[in-house]
Amino acid sequence: MSSASKTSSPRHRRKEARPGELLAAALDLFVEKGFAATRLEDVAARAGVSKGTLYLYFDSKVSLLKAVVENGMVPVLDRGEDIIANFNGSTADLLCQILLLWWSRVGESKLSGLCKLMVAEASNFPEIATHFYNTVIVRGEALVRRALEIGIARGEFRPVDVEVATYSIFAPALELNLWRHSFADSCGQRGDPEPYLRTHLDIVLNGLLAKAPA
Repeated sequence: MSSASKTSSPRHRRKEARPGELLAAALDLFVEKGFAATRLEDVAARAGVSKGTLYLYFDSKVSLLKAVVENGMVPVLDRGEDIIANFNGSTADLLCQILLLWWSRVGESKLSGLCKLMVAEASNFPEIATHFYNTVIVRGEALVRRALEIGIARGEFRPVDVEVATYSIFAPALELNLWRHSFADSCGQRGDPEPYLRTHLDIVLNGLLAKAPA
């Protein structure tokens, strides 16, 4: 059999698909049940493979969750860094694009449930909390911080405490994320996130934009 035939055989395709299927199944279960309550055998069953197959790729539940975070979140952060490196418009538009990118790729996907998971279980599982902080939060904050620094350097934003402003900008987006995974459905107030985010950005930007000379 030719190498091309081997590559296209159903058996080979299935083997190659398994890591992705395991990560998708793990994300579903971590969001549905939390980290502590999710069992590796449940992940394997959801993915349609044996527990032994799961161990071929991941040696523990911690390593599986780390892989879910890296596979889902890191590409979004990579994209944000690319946007900043190549952006030619106003810094206000840059800041909007970064926040809306995060929401469209994370907030509106199953990945958003990982934020709630970390808030709920960080104190019980410090290893996963530290990994999430270093892998996602540090880089996410750096994106917002860099946009603020660019705006201040250009004179488009007035000088502010960049560290504090970074938290102030990102916190409402996190709050929206947590709301949608806690009270939104039970209270019947899921709502449309876009007006919320655009209003938040409008308030932020009108507080940051440099005033025109009198």
